[in-house]
Amino acid sequence: MANVLRHLPELEGMELGYIQGLMKSMDEEEAALFAQVYRARRKDPQMILILTLLGFFGFAGLHRFILGQIGLGILYLITVGLCFIGTIVDLVNYKSLAYEYNIKMAHETLNMLSYSFPEKGIKES
Repeated sequence: MANVLRHLPELEGMELGYIQGLMKSMDEEEAALFAQVYRARRKDPQMILILTLLGFFGFAGLHRFILGQIGLGILYLITVGLCFIGTIVDLVNYKSLAYEYNIKMAHETLNMLSYSFPEKGIKES
């Protein structure tokens, strides 16, 4: 069983618990590989917060582009964050936006590693 905090010390809260559940069946080598790929793909909630705050200065929707939600990003740019209401809602929910994106990236990383290295037997728990 791999120690999540040794490989991904920046995780906290719900994300830490979720990733710990995914990594519980991995050995150290598999966990190190997963952590390296996942760290490169995940988004820090503080970055999402900062990009959301930029929505109040005319750059609404940047956080949506970063999260891969291109359609909403364009809508926010055109409507000035849905008249700032969408930006305020996203400001309140920035941690859940980052969490949902990071969980998606964790599953994509697991799938990528299981297809790239089938002999390792990396799979979801």
